[in-house]
Amino acid sequence: MEALVSSYGESSSSDSDSDSHVNSVRVEQEEEEEKSNRLPPPPLDLLNPPNSLDCLQTGNGSRVRSFPHVEGNYALHVSIPVHIPSTPGKELARLFKRIACVVPDLYVVDADIPLNVLCKDDQKLEQVGLGREFHISLGRTVPIRVHQIESIVTMLRQRLQSQKRYWIDFSKLEVFVNDDHTRTFLSLEITSRGLAEITKQIQSVNEIYRLHNLPEFYKDPRPHISLAWAVGDINHLLKRHVEEEMRRYCSNGGSVQKLNFTCQFSGIECKIRLW
Repeated sequence: MEALVSSYGESSSSDSDSDSHVNSVRVEQEEEEEKSNRLPPPPLDLLNPPNSLDCLQTGNGSRVRSFPHVEGNYALHVSIPVHIPSTPGKELARLFKRIACVVPDLYVVDADIPLNVLCKDDQKLEQVGLGREFHISLGRTVPIRVHQIESIVTMLRQRLQSQKRYWIDFSKLEVFVNDDHTRTFLSLEITSRGLAEITKQIQSVNEIYRLHNLPEFYKDPRPHISLAWAVGDINHLLKRHVEEEMRRYCSNGGSVQKLNFTCQFSGIECKIRLW
């Protein structure tokens, strides 16, 4: 169970709008007309026993845990998966090649490959650097014990299983720094459509975390997907270079609108791994 994966959506106060909600259990194949209006139901392996969890591979020495390792802990992360469409992906790749030249210490998120290495091959940059799955965090990555897994997953299913589809706009390139200033992230932030729905989902996850004495998300969350990261706090340096390269990018025929994209909410992932 490398990831406890389920497809959910935003909670609705109306049960009558059934054609846009997600079933909470696996069902037999439905009529095509009905299926087209529903998100897929969560898989049954959401409640697989903890001994089926995969180990997290940590091969890059520069990565920093957000919490100290304790024997027997599992890492819990709840998020919305996102894929960047091809056209804005090509435009982002064009911009990233410029940024990587002036900030050589950036790494691709999750893949942990130096961005300037990928920038030597346009196809690899688009496929490996920007063609992978990204995620919008709905809660902090937190340590949990094995006895907490079933309770947390059950509550997540109960709170998030019946939800509507909605659209998400990624419209702002932004720089973020983690709590302990050990990593800086180059990200795409959500500032308009989708923000209200995601904020409500974060609140639901926060309530579940609170019941299990887990640290809640930021007080004023700013949902985003992180595309690249660097060791330490280089917030001001990275922001300055991003702004400079954005100006050059636009002066060479690019535009902010070409970097923006919209995707449809397609579900929530709950990943629990050995840490």
